Amino acid sequence: MRTALITGGSGGIGKACGRRLAELGYDVVLTARREAPLRAAAQEIGARYVVADASLPSGFEPAVAAVGTVDLLVHASGILGGTYARKQTFEQWRATISANLDSCFVVTSAALPRMRAGSRFVFISSSAAHEPMRARTAYSAAKAGMNAFAGALAREVDRDGINVHVVTPGPVETEMLQDVPFEMYAIHAADVADAVAWLDTVDPAVDVPEIRLHAVTRGPSARPPVTPQEVHRRATK
Repeated sequence: MRTALITGGSGGIGKACGRRLAELGYDVVLTARREAPLRAAAQEIGARYVVADASLPSGFEPAVAAVGTVDLLVHASGILGGTYARKQTFEQWRATISANLDSCFVVTSAALPRMRAGSRFVFISSSAAHEPMRARTAYSAAKAGMNAFAGALAREVDRDGINVHVVTPGPVETEMLQDVPFEMYAIHAADVADAVAWLDTVDPAVDVPEIRLHAVTRGPSARPPVTPQEVHRRATK
């Protein structure tokens, strides 16, 4: 049985990945900072859980201590923080960079000693890494940094038989999307989870650096656009 350690497992993409992998027979360990929603998610999908902060070395140590070998690490934690550069405080900048980029180093440093040939990292990025978002300077920079970090890491650990992948989705219909002030076409968290599950079936001899996922916007396969809560809020002002 392969063990999957998932950050950001209390909801959204992380929880969806945990659900899919648990269905496939993995020993799933979810991590997040808030215990109540994390415990509920783990009970719902039949997984283990460990309260851990992926942005701090000391805060993430309990997660890796709870597993033996890490066969699959899915780094799905992060925040859609920040605002316009002229309005943003340094504290806001640091919080966003810490949650989305510092955490890449933290989870990698902690997990690597417990990984072996055939283990994998999957970093959940964002289309903002390639198409920076206005009023999301810190988030865009952090996700671009994540992609660069993963690319460099892949060149370090290939000699150990460890694969590194990035899954870069466009808008995903999660709670994080509710603060966006416009309608958009979005994929589901389960779509990202399916991509993650597929990556772990690829022969380790095959390099898949990045998968990009975007919603279809026209034709019979297109889903209806998503109207975030922020759009409704502004409409009723």
